[in-house]
Amino acid sequence: MAAPGPAAQIAGLIFAVLLIDEAGTIVEANAAAEDMLDRSAQRLVGKALLDVLAIDDTRVRTSLEQGEMQMIARGIGIATSQRDRRVNLTSSPIHSHPGWRVITLSDVGQGEGRADDEERYELRAPAVLAHEIKNPLSAIRGASQLLARRVDGKDKPLARMISAEVDRIAELIDRMQQLGSKPVAVTGPCNLHEAIRNAMATVRAGKGEGCELVEEFDPSLPPVAADQGALEQVLINLIANACDASGELENPQVTVRTRFVSGLVFNAIRFGKATRLPIEITVTDAGPGIDEALRDHVFEPFVSSKPQGQGLGLALVRKLLRDMGGRIGHERDERAGLTHFRINLPVAG
Repeated sequence: MAAPGPAAQIAGLIFAVLLIDEAGTIVEANAAAEDMLDRSAQRLVGKALLDVLAIDDTRVRTSLEQGEMQMIARGIGIATSQRDRRVNLTSSPIHSHPGWRVITLSDVGQGEGRADDEERYELRAPAVLAHEIKNPLSAIRGASQLLARRVDGKDKPLARMISAEVDRIAELIDRMQQLGSKPVAVTGPCNLHEAIRNAMATVRAGKGEGCELVEEFDPSLPPVAADQGALEQVLINLIANACDASGELENPQVTVRTRFVSGLVFNAIRFGKATRLPIEITVTDAGPGIDEALRDHVFEPFVSSKPQGQGLGLALVRKLLRDMGGRIGHERDERAGLTHFRINLPVAG
C-alpha cells in the first residue's frame, strides 16, 4: 500500500489545521478544525480567519493580520459562533507563497500536558501524608470512645463530637489515599447512557428534586471503554457539583449531553500509545462559574472554590479518568453564562 499523501496526513492530525491565503482568507480546513470552530469545512472556506475566530489577545490578532512571522501562542482565549475556549495557536508562513500560512489550534486541556512522572509525584504526596495521619487518628478515636463511656451525661455529646470529627477526617484521608493509588480501573465495554442515568438517580436521591437534570443524549453512540463503577463516581461528582453551583438560581438546571466528536482526537498517552477519544460527555450548568484565579488549577489536590470544600473531588475525577485512558477539561462561556465540564473517552474494542 502506498504511503498516505499530504491531504490524508493533515486530515488525520489531532489538532485543527487551517490554510490561509495572502488576503487572510481560509482556503482549507481539516476535520479537527470543523469541530474546533463549530462549522463545516464548506462554511469555513472563503471566510476571513478573524471573522470566524475572535481572539482576545491584541498582539496575537495583530500578528495574524500581518501574517509574515512565525508565531506560537499558548493559552489564548478564542470565541467561535458557539462558545469560548482556550487554545494553543501556531502560525507558520509558507515561504514559497508570500502571505500564505498554516494555522494550527489545539485545546489547552487543563493539566493534560503534564508529564506522567510529575503527575505521580503530585498525587503521591497526599497519599504519603494520609498514611502518616491515620495511626494517630485511630488512637484519638479509641480514646474518644473510652471517654464517652466514662464521662457524665452532660459531657457525652462532646465525646461523641470528637468521635464524629475523627470519622470525618478518616473519610477525607481515604480519599487522599485514592489519589495516590496505582491505577486499578479495569476498562471494558460500558453502556454510557446507563452509567449517566445511574449517576443522575444517585444525585437526585441525595439532593432531591430541587435541581432539574436534563438529558441530551445521542442514542447512536457505541459502548465506551471504561470502568462503569469509576465512570459513575466521576459523573456523580460532576453532576452534584453542577447542582451546587446552580443552587442560587431561580430554576436550577444541569444538562448532560453526549455526542460523537468527529475529527476531534486527544493525544492522551496511556499505556505507551496515543488514544483516540471521540466520545464526549458534557455536564453544563448556568451557575456563576469557577473563580477565574482557580480555573487553571481546579483539578489539582486541595484546590476548591467552595467555602467548605476539601479540594479532592475533581483531583480524584481526573485520576479516575486518566486511569481509564480518558481526559477531562472545563471551560467557561461568559457570553452564554455557562460552565462546561467535558469528558472524552475511547470507543470500546
